[in-house]
Amino acid sequence: MSPVIHSLLETDLYKFTMWQAMLHRHPRTQAEYHFVCRNRESADLGALLPQVEQELDALCSLSFSKAELAYLRSLRYISPDFVDFLRIFRFQREFIRAWADGDELHIVAEGPQVHVMAFEIYVLAIVSELHYRRFDAEPALAEGRHRLRAKLETLQAFDAEPKRRNPFDLFDFGIRRRFSGPWHREVVDAFRRAVPQYFKGTSNVFLAAELDLVPIGTMAHEYLQMYQALGVRLRDHQKAALEDWVQEYRGDLGTALTDVVGMRAFLSDFDLYFAKLFDGLRHDSGDPYWWGELALAHYDKLRIDPGTKRLVFSDGLDVDKALALYRHFADRTQCGFGIGTHLTNDLGLPALNIVMKLVRCNGQPVAKLSDSPGKTLATDATFLAYLRQVFDAPAA
Repeated sequence: MSPVIHSLLETDLYKFTMWQAMLHRHPRTQAEYHFVCRNRESADLGALLPQVEQELDALCSLSFSKAELAYLRSLRYISPDFVDFLRIFRFQREFIRAWADGDELHIVAEGPQVHVMAFEIYVLAIVSELHYRRFDAEPALAEGRHRLRAKLETLQAFDAEPKRRNPFDLFDFGIRRRFSGPWHREVVDAFRRAVPQYFKGTSNVFLAAELDLVPIGTMAHEYLQMYQALGVRLRDHQKAALEDWVQEYRGDLGTALTDVVGMRAFLSDFDLYFAKLFDGLRHDSGDPYWWGELALAHYDKLRIDPGTKRLVFSDGLDVDKALALYRHFADRTQCGFGIGTHLTNDLGLPALNIVMKLVRCNGQPVAKLSDSPGKTLATDATFLAYLRQVFDAPAA
């Protein structure tokens, strides 16, 4: 079989944007990332270890081509010196290791952050595709195409609904848990062709370049988590991360992620200064209606017209959930909807719930306090309790 990853562009845009910010501002940071399967009882991933090792070897042999670097250079927020760094960049195999404990697969990337932070999406795509190669592809793809047609028909029927104040914008966020690379491309191309009025881009930089789509993404949880260990007061780490982002991108990439220590704690730091500088907010845990109403109330409190801002929803969405949220919010604010697994791995097979998360920075633990209890992630219970105390975030 051909390698799962054949281009280093085949990752989420926000890996590049966070990577650039860290290279410029904290290039000496050391970091540790752990792979986790949240529903490992449903899949013997440990058996994949020999193939995972081969895929990691192949990944570490890749480098960016001239054409790929030229594409990145064409994005106005990507700086020339970062492209020069990528020109000589290659993953170091010594910084990532994998092993099996029975049916459980372990993968740890550890080393200089600017050398290990990009492993995440490639690793998740590798594990996901290797897992689904064990199934009979023909009936799965037949079912996937049936479901894909149904999604497109739903969106085409949506055309008949009365127009609202703001448009419905849909994005593909599905690289990390996809069925396969070829299926990912087929889905994105189908949406691009059938519903261009709604389908506005993909987080997959390779597909964005190949299919002439807008690459979508700003920051992920790891970006704000890093600042828990970068020398600022813990209570101020969100403000420090947001400030560095503003200074790095000067108005570009203006969607802030809200749930690293919970929405309420985020909004306590998201004052008038940041609310004016950022274009909007991204939801990734907790009840989306509660979250959206809280965001709009916060803008109202700051005397900012919510209609000038944007709410991006990206937590476990499918097309029907996205449309329901759109109908609820679209007359009051701009909306965007990033759909992942339900676009690229909706073929009637059980979906893996896999992540690869930052757990330590510069030898210190970091953690995420999610608004969805199952998404809280930490390897150090003492630090997690301290983080809850600092941000007055009791365990759910």
